[in-house]
Amino acid sequence: MKLEFSRADEAFRQEVRRFVQERLPARIKRKVELGLRLEHEDYVTWFRILEERGWITPGWPVEHGGPGWTPLQRYIFDEETLLGGAPRIIASGIQMLGPVLIAFGTAEQKAKYLPDIRHSNTWWAQGFSEPGAGSDLAALRTTAVLEPDGRHFVVNGHKVWTSYAQWCSMMFALVRTDPNAAKPQEGISFLLIDMASPGVQVRPIRMLEGGEDLNEVFLDNVRVPAENLVGELHKGWTCGKYLLGHERTGIAGIGSCKQQLARARRLAQQQGLDGDPLLQARLAQFEIELLALEFTALRLLSPNQGSRVPAVEASMLKVRGTELRQAIYELLVDIAGPHAVPFDAGHQHLEMLEALDEPPAPAELGSLAANCLDARKLSIYGGANEVQRNLIAKAVLSA
Repeated sequence: MKLEFSRADEAFRQEVRRFVQERLPARIKRKVELGLRLEHEDYVTWFRILEERGWITPGWPVEHGGPGWTPLQRYIFDEETLLGGAPRIIASGIQMLGPVLIAFGTAEQKAKYLPDIRHSNTWWAQGFSEPGAGSDLAALRTTAVLEPDGRHFVVNGHKVWTSYAQWCSMMFALVRTDPNAAKPQEGISFLLIDMASPGVQVRPIRMLEGGEDLNEVFLDNVRVPAENLVGELHKGWTCGKYLLGHERTGIAGIGSCKQQLARARRLAQQQGLDGDPLLQARLAQFEIELLALEFTALRLLSPNQGSRVPAVEASMLKVRGTELRQAIYELLVDIAGPHAVPFDAGHQHLEMLEALDEPPAPAELGSLAANCLDARKLSIYGGANEVQRNLIAKAVLSA
């Protein structure tokens, strides 16, 4: 493989870079640079700027509002927007549900839901994980019973780790419609649920870094119209696998790794640590590991690759990418030292730093511990890395 970009790809890179420089609001860029929490309005503002340019759904086909990019152009877009300080596209409707509806949805479902996803009018929650059914998703116990007249499902269950459910008006969920199926993966269906329906309760989960972006969702006799079934009844596992293939490939986060590694180099220089040989060795090691990850991803995106990214390669990218991002966040905390942990109790922080004879910290350091703690979830969501390693081993050893 020739690991270099064509002139057309480089021209596209410059186009994306200029767009981000000119259109990304300075306030949002600064929050991203400081690692501060982004609010719903921040994401919607940026997503609508991208939608106006026709770039909000990079993985969708042209007939459904996508830009018609090659996989390599999507890779360049992700890298350049993140390096330019833009927020990640985190909306589950864009990244996950959209491709599923395009592949398995009815014409009516596509017409009803896809435009609002593109315009950021509707945000979707992902109702997959449950207590006791996270990485082992086939063990889910949320039930959906079709009423005798066939017009509604009645859903009962408990979903957990539901990202950004507090911002969402709809949820796509895997539910068990045939409890007597021969295999756990059988008898599962894919439903679209209105979060405003009677019986839906969202409860936030407070995380280590203080955020509440994850939630529990309780479903108590929630009635869902039968036309909200995606794909065939009892065949939702096919939709779920298709969705998770998209999710795990994106979770590799090569652009995010580059973004945070550049941040580490910048902070090391600001802190006067750029001459530290041990730190420079760690930075160099991360550069090497990131190059290896990037080359693996580029090989999969090569036109010579005969098929879409298979599940095992998606799992490989997910495992290596998430663990590398976690390691880089740990490095950032090491660079910041005690400045990485802000205190709320009056002058306690200042007094502790004076006792350590430390100079005042730049504002950028105060969010690093929270960023590092938040990154612990990377190796869990989308399928825990321990389970992904089992899947990779099984695929390789049985080949």
